[in-house]
Amino acid sequence: MNDDAALARARAAVEDVHKRVGHADTGALDLIFRDARNHNKWQDRDVPEALIREAVAIAQFGPTSANGQPMRVTLVRSKEGKEKLRPVMAPANLEKTLAAPWTAIVAYDVDYWKTLPRLYPIRDMAPMFKDNPAFAEEHASRNGTLQGAYLIIALRAVGLDVGAMSGFNRKVCDETFFAGTSVRSNFIANIGYGHTDGILGPRLPRYDFKEVVTIV
Repeated sequence: MNDDAALARARAAVEDVHKRVGHADTGALDLIFRDARNHNKWQDRDVPEALIREAVAIAQFGPTSANGQPMRVTLVRSKEGKEKLRPVMAPANLEKTLAAPWTAIVAYDVDYWKTLPRLYPIRDMAPMFKDNPAFAEEHASRNGTLQGAYLIIALRAVGLDVGAMSGFNRKVCDETFFAGTSVRSNFIANIGYGHTDGILGPRLPRYDFKEVVTIV
């Protein structure tokens, strides 16, 4: 089955579900997933800070283990901040990062568990992590990555485009932006209004359902 036929079948299946249950409308699903792309070129348009704030607030509603919320985000907008990214970015990702209106360093705090008494007052979870830094890092990384994905979705939902990347020097990034802290970088995402005309190529293939899902 070619990609177009698979997409048509998927949309028909979703629309059938839409007739029977509550749902995000088709336009919202297109905006967030089906028509959304990872952008590399940016329009010369201002991106209000209020939109970024709205997206972060939305993303924070996504679930994390014990409501830990380990994601931390450094937003780079100024010329001085962008210059700090020069030694951080892989060569192929540098120019598009310098050109983006905003660049988010999506990170996580390995000491996030210290705030669990406030965020998860149901029971004391902190002893699980206090003397087990590897366990704390595993949970911080997993849940911080989840929150990073929520953030991408939220940014798209408020009408912005995103260009997420793992092509950067994590060691240099952490030394530059997080030295002396418990924060560790995860991935980098450029944010703005992406160019589309004549720049984006065809969408790359996705796996078929049966290739990624096992029902037992």
